[in-house]
Amino acid sequence: MTDSILCHFEAGVAEITLNRPERLNSLNTEMAAALRAALERAATDDAVRAVLLTGEGRAFCAGQDLDEVKPQAGAPPLDLARIVDENYNPIIRALRRLEKIVVCAVNGAAAGAGANLALACDLLLASERASFLQAFGAIGLVPDSGGTFFLPRLVGLPRAAAMIYLGEKVSAADALAAGMIYRVCAPDALQSEARALAQKLAALPTKGLGLTKRALNRSLAAELDAQLDLERDLQGEAGRSADYAEGVQAFLEKRAPRFTGR
Repeated sequence: MTDSILCHFEAGVAEITLNRPERLNSLNTEMAAALRAALERAATDDAVRAVLLTGEGRAFCAGQDLDEVKPQAGAPPLDLARIVDENYNPIIRALRRLEKIVVCAVNGAAAGAGANLALACDLLLASERASFLQAFGAIGLVPDSGGTFFLPRLVGLPRAAAMIYLGEKVSAADALAAGMIYRVCAPDALQSEARALAQKLAALPTKGLGLTKRALNRSLAAELDAQLDLERDLQGEAGRSADYAEGVQAFLEKRAPRFTGR
């Protein structure tokens, strides 16, 4: 069992912490597998109604641990496609398929796959000290972990192209202005604000939020007619939920609702 990923559960929130601070939380194969397992557990545990992802120490995640993938003299080239396919793509897919809202608290540098891991989350908060860097071009690689998918949709193609081609470091303030993130926090308030947000989400009608996330995922590549049909079908499912019945009853009785996520 690895301690490179720490998991803590409280008030309906699964808090997942990247825990290799001495390596700026850079990902290796063992850590990637542990993160994927933590997300899969959160997906199947009915007690988990929201997820908080963050990093230990002064960085969120510096991307791939290059010690694991550095070319060796006289050895065949590494199969980076296999590493992406086995380590990174399953994590990004797990984040987007998880029908629970994922809050990401970026406490410091988020570079390469680490930046794109953050962008794949649902609501992204960043410390004033945080930064985002598409570090791939500087070592002759292509953005992975959904970077060429999420970034252009968040900031537009011209700005995304500049960030990727030029390897421009983006401050938290600039990321907020560009539409990359939801909120900037004081460094000493980041974790408490992110935790409070995740707990708020966990107390909401999480069945409906999960269905809404499914609709938003599909909207990224859907035509209008298909999206209208999907909204119809998901609304029907939401209307059969216990949370909907509770929400309406609480409204009529003028009291606070007590949602269960069912």
